[in-house]
Amino acid sequence: MLSLSVMALAAPLQVRGADTPPAWAYAITPADFKPAADDGVARRVQGSSASYTLTQLRDRFIGPVWHPKEHPALPSIVAQGRKPDVFACGFCHRADGPGGPENSALAGLPAAYIVQQMNDYKSGARRTAVPKRNVDLMIGLAKAATDEEIAQAAAYFSALKPRQHTRVVETDAVPRTFIIANHYASLPSGEKEPIGKRIIEVPEDLEQFISRDTHARFIAYVPVGSLARGEALVRTGGAGRTLACAACHGADLKGGVGQIPGIAGRSTNYTARQLYDIKHGFRAGTLALLMKDVVAKLEEDDIIAIAAYLAAQAP
Repeated sequence: MLSLSVMALAAPLQVRGADTPPAWAYAITPADFKPAADDGVARRVQGSSASYTLTQLRDRFIGPVWHPKEHPALPSIVAQGRKPDVFACGFCHRADGPGGPENSALAGLPAAYIVQQMNDYKSGARRTAVPKRNVDLMIGLAKAATDEEIAQAAAYFSALKPRQHTRVVETDAVPRTFIIANHYASLPSGEKEPIGKRIIEVPEDLEQFISRDTHARFIAYVPVGSLARGEALVRTGGAGRTLACAACHGADLKGGVGQIPGIAGRSTNYTARQLYDIKHGFRAGTLALLMKDVVAKLEEDDIIAIAAYLAAQAP
């Protein structure tokens, strides 16, 4: 049973200005959304002997550990954070760093890259086109965290092996959705609507995702033809539209030298937000500036295609 009391329906397909951030990529939970009260029943997930109440699963100072044999012990900054301002990294990004459509996967990213991004949040160089989402939490957290805490979290996540958790499906029709915790989920009714110029990324099993299970998987519905178009853009630059990603991110797209991160197997919506934010100057850190010319000519169709193709690749 869904752990919700009110379903915040996603906005219907609509025409918007060229410089308006795409709502499909920047889901915002409405301020009047009211989650269901905790019924006191311990939640469990398949393949785990652990249990957590709904209150614990909503506690930002708890990083639930469902499958402890699959990763090293969590450093305290990842497991519980530090009150009052430094939330547990494992709360949002999960115990072994797969993240979700609403945030970044951290597993396998270079430690120096993670540290740099935290510094960019702290300095104001990394923001977002749509505030009042979890990036605001990251900015506050980064300002409160110590260098040692950041280094510990970066070392932990960088040592983990990333894995693919998104299935990309080309389609003309998608499930109607509602919004919870800055991400979309399919309506239980199974109603459908045209996909239009969007990506609709949803959990395969919403209860599993709400439980912050690291085994949660996602479906990214993309317009028909996105994968072929994305492959051309990523592999060749699309006849001058952009630059081939392999030049910096490696032939396998799993990361280049130094701080250059892997981009294969990442959430479609996360990738789309980063490309949009870099193009429009909301990400202006040193590494983001290297991307300015790469994204300058990209239109929304291009961003959709690139995000779809990258998500379909093994990390």
